[in-house]
Amino acid sequence: MVAIATDRLTKVFHDGTVAVDDVSIEVRSGEFMVLLGPTGCGKSTILRLVAGLEEATSGHVLLDGVVADRVSARERRVAMVFQDYPLYPHLTVAQNIGFPLRAAHEPPVDVAGRVAEVAEHLGITELLRRLPGHLSGGQRQRVAMARAIIRRPRAFLLDEPLSNVDAGLRAELRADVATLARRLAVTTLYVTHDQSEALAMADRVAILRRGRLEQSGPPAQVYADPTTVFVAAFLGTPRTSLLQAAVYADSGRVVLDLGPQVIELPRDDPRLASLARWHTDRVTVALRADALTPVADATPGPLLRGAVRMVENLGHEALVHLATGMLPTSGAETRLELPDPARHLSQVLAEEPPSGQPLRHTLARMIPRQRQDEPPATARTEFGFYPAYDPALPGEPPAAGEIVVRVPAPALPREGEQMTLAVDLDRMLLFDRTGARIRLR
Repeated sequence: MVAIATDRLTKVFHDGTVAVDDVSIEVRSGEFMVLLGPTGCGKSTILRLVAGLEEATSGHVLLDGVVADRVSARERRVAMVFQDYPLYPHLTVAQNIGFPLRAAHEPPVDVAGRVAEVAEHLGITELLRRLPGHLSGGQRQRVAMARAIIRRPRAFLLDEPLSNVDAGLRAELRADVATLARRLAVTTLYVTHDQSEALAMADRVAILRRGRLEQSGPPAQVYADPTTVFVAAFLGTPRTSLLQAAVYADSGRVVLDLGPQVIELPRDDPRLASLARWHTDRVTVALRADALTPVADATPGPLLRGAVRMVENLGHEALVHLATGMLPTSGAETRLELPDPARHLSQVLAEEPPSGQPLRHTLARMIPRQRQDEPPATARTEFGFYPAYDPALPGEPPAAGEIVVRVPAPALPREGEQMTLAVDLDRMLLFDRTGARIRLR
């Protein structure tokens, strides 16, 4: 099967919208690669560029190491499945699946044999005589995939194929799609905004934001070792809690000052010296739900406290939202903010960039600059004084700095109840002002 690569691929639409910005991705032959990111990050545009349905502004698409920029969509021999599974309503399932072969004037006997073979692969043999209007959403998507597979394509391109399928069928279908792609050993490029889908299906995942590649790698590696605060915030269910903190180091002690609460590293922690180098700097502390554990108040180690604001009962477990009074990191700093739809290339070019500046450098200027503020104000006046968060203080608990923790379903806390959480320092992630990972050794 074909290997797919994009080399500094850029796509700017006629109205100035920058959809893809200097993206280089490699998909090995037979690999299942997932493009993951929020709506509008350029995933589907990359897919259309690979398929030959769009022309790149700059950069290249390579198939098996050969530049395919001038190769037509038909000659690329890649199959694309869209999220709205467009089927011909007046044709039966068998006729829909066999349509590409009939259009290529294949012998009817060969068409019938290939239709039966593909239908058996996808478990839709009993549907061959039905019309699309008599099928469920999941069945129609299987038919659309069968119509793509029957051409025996060199690569398989899937554009959010499960987004219109009922939630109950999604898990079943995503397993079927991944199993089928691996059984056929076909190179697959799969687009989704659903992180659970991406992590469950991919051999490797590429995370995109505003048309740029943030990080790529095996799902377990990207989840456990995010290189930017955007990746850390985007991956994880429930969403990762992001909190502003200032680092203070003195007399062999290092703390993360979160305002009304602090996280102090043990004096024998091997990361102590490395973190001390960030003294007085502002950082973002990222805490996923699996980094927090409900404990008793007297438990030794770094602790956080909060009041229960909301409980989401999921049956087998519950997600407890705690108001802590700590300061969340802003959307601009986490880069999770949505792009401004009015911010187009024409406006950037109007700002008179230096002559001769490469297009990718001009496009990079569209990314908001980080504010170079001082570390956030805190409750203490000098190092060494750390007033603990007191849940017994009068008044409503603050909603800012909310964190989320998982608890067993039988032990559900009540709204307003106070909880103490132990912080797993090995799973705590830190990021600097630019959003880059701070690696402690």
